[in-house]
Amino acid sequence: MDQWMRVNNIQLHYLDHSGSDPPLVLMPGLTANAHSFDGLIKVGLSPALRVLALDMRGRGLSDKPDSGYSMADHAADVLGLLDALKLQQVVLGGHSFGGLLAIYMAARYPGRVSKSVVIDAAGKMHPELRKMIKPSVDRLGKVVPSWDAYLESMKKMPFLQGWWDTTIESYYRADVEIRNDGTVKPRSRPEAIIEAVDKALNEDWAQHLAAIRQPMLLLNALGSFGLPGAPPLLPREQALETVNAVALGRYIEVPGNHMTMLYGEGAQRMVAIFDYPPGKVKQDKNFFKVSKQKERSFASFNEFLTISWQ
Repeated sequence: MDQWMRVNNIQLHYLDHSGSDPPLVLMPGLTANAHSFDGLIKVGLSPALRVLALDMRGRGLSDKPDSGYSMADHAADVLGLLDALKLQQVVLGGHSFGGLLAIYMAARYPGRVSKSVVIDAAGKMHPELRKMIKPSVDRLGKVVPSWDAYLESMKKMPFLQGWWDTTIESYYRADVEIRNDGTVKPRSRPEAIIEAVDKALNEDWAQHLAAIRQPMLLLNALGSFGLPGAPPLLPREQALETVNAVALGRYIEVPGNHMTMLYGEGAQRMVAIFDYPPGKVKQDKNFFKVSKQKERSFASFNEFLTISWQ
């Protein structure tokens, strides 16, 4: 399952989950790692599909160069991996920052991306993004006394609001290095994350969205992200704005919030989309929620994989 490949002058780590074609490549969030998608794997995304979950440069077990964290740099890493694995074209998906990268690559490399799955990301950067991610960046430089202490601190994060699924523990375990003295330190460097954000803010996302001609599915979680009563990280209106900017965009709401949507009920709902038997109609009327400009729905992810929406 754990694999490494030398691409674009770095060693890239990824998880190769066996399954059926077409391959689905998943890219995690800003400070996240390949185990972000373990909740989807647990409920059957693999073996329904072959899933390649990546540690992007500077995260997880991949190399961490001092610089080189633009969208172009990340895209070159992914293309290098596809070339090495002899995968000419894939379904490309990503969560949060990884969703932005999926948008970027669908626009810039249409021959390599047959369709894209954008998980709780939008092609419009919040003007206060640097301020919003400051708590996440600040924790990266901190040393914690032990793994148990680190895990307990994660359980108390306000966006979890008392929620916990043991499947998420593999994600947090991959997030840190346990040192010889038992102390724990996050693997990602703050400088790399800040560079990635700054360079993403400089991209012309409206232009990227307008260039996308392949089908794009946006999955959006509307649960509170933060203290009780906080708004979702990606409001529905902003998600629909992104969907409507793409010629062949579709929108589906998923239970949970920006983080918990990848586990439990949210993961089950997503995998139902990914692998619901073709030819059958989902009866849950709330399952497929699309904007008025995007009325056409589909019965399954298998249909998403095969139709062109022309």
